[in-house]
Amino acid sequence: MKFNSITADILQQIKAIVGDSNVFTLRDDLEKYSHDETEDLHYYPEVAVKPKTADEISALLALCNAKLIPVTPRGAGTGLAGGALPIHGGLIISMERFNTIISIDERNLQATVEPGVITEVFMNAVEEKGLLYPVDPASKGSCFIGGNMANCSGGPRVVKYGTIREYVLNFEVVLPTGEIIWTGANTLKYASGYNLTQLMIGSEGTLGIITKIVVKLIPKPTQTVLMLASFQTNEQACGAVSAIFRAGIIPSALEFMERRGVEWVVEHDGINFDIKDGIGAYLLIEVDGNNADVIFGDCETINTVLEEFDCQDILFADSSAQKEELWYMRRTMAVSVKSNSVYKEEDTVVPRAELPALIKGIKAIGEKYGFESVCYGHAGDGNLHVNIIKAGMSDADWNTKLKDGIKEIFELTVALGGTISGEHGIGLVQKEFMPLKYADINLNLMRGIKQVFDPNGILNPGKIF
Repeated sequence: MKFNSITADILQQIKAIVGDSNVFTLRDDLEKYSHDETEDLHYYPEVAVKPKTADEISALLALCNAKLIPVTPRGAGTGLAGGALPIHGGLIISMERFNTIISIDERNLQATVEPGVITEVFMNAVEEKGLLYPVDPASKGSCFIGGNMANCSGGPRVVKYGTIREYVLNFEVVLPTGEIIWTGANTLKYASGYNLTQLMIGSEGTLGIITKIVVKLIPKPTQTVLMLASFQTNEQACGAVSAIFRAGIIPSALEFMERRGVEWVVEHDGINFDIKDGIGAYLLIEVDGNNADVIFGDCETINTVLEEFDCQDILFADSSAQKEELWYMRRTMAVSVKSNSVYKEEDTVVPRAELPALIKGIKAIGEKYGFESVCYGHAGDGNLHVNIIKAGMSDADWNTKLKDGIKEIFELTVALGGTISGEHGIGLVQKEFMPLKYADINLNLMRGIKQVFDPNGILNPGKIF
């Protein structure tokens, strides 16, 4: 598709829609819209706008569709796959002014929220009413809930409570051609034609721009127990994961952390944590509920399982402060790794019983190509984040051979029954690997869906496939 540039006349029409103060054209103002958290990629838009209403977005998209101007929707810019990068220039539509929690319906356990609300702000608002929105990605303190929806983001508590897909009931969406629709119904069941709501989740801003979200809420558990289990090897820790579920226990979180990742958090943040000799990996395990006897019974069962995998030690968090410190150690790991080295982060997911084979294979691939890796992630649902560290690799090898190593990691992941992203999305940087998982017929079906929604291909072009 050949796109057009934004002319002076089109710019004036854009300003008439959203107001001069919400239109940005200077390079310094556009800099923050030129990148996300994906390594060192930068693509500048021609213009960035901050609309406030669905009608404004509708007018913008109708204009850009008619003039063949590429449009990139953008949330908080915390993405890790380049999904919000304006690779064809054009117009950035920033959702940062869509920041209202419209309603929290305690009778029906639902809430209606705009996409620019910070995820943690929304979580805290419903918790004040004794309710829980359990989707909590590591960047919850800065990411937007709309971006979570667009990328099918996850987090630690997916393991017990399910993915974001289980909590979305309905969307208000502006289509690339400018029409405004609701995708479904505010009901717990939906058997009325194709489920457009689910289609929007994970579509990464390629099918429409979400302007309102209706989510399901659940009662908040009253008690939690958090434990940190240490192991000599990665494989022992990963092997214990599926065994916990086979024993009949479903933790509310089950996180894997490699020793090197913990070391870097301690070094980077000055956390007072004793990393004992001979320990290679950790599992952070949370159990929640409303009955203390049941919770501690589950913990006893987990302890028995961990012993079978030569668990060296179990630390039970004995205060809210210690719980926060342990969770901080896990949530800040990506930032600590990033601060220490040139790196690339990949997002793999396999059936949880295959985690030992996955991490063993990742280490072997690293030895083959000369890179190191620091792995951590949501082990309870088989989701492993692989931070590839440049270490001793030459610049030439990093820029040429590394891609072959990443390809082998994804080939291994697919061979183990997994796929190439669990929660970060495909965006720009992973799309070349999509044929490792999907046949041409699958990809052509996706392209056909895109064509129906976006006949001129203006919305977030160049992403996913």
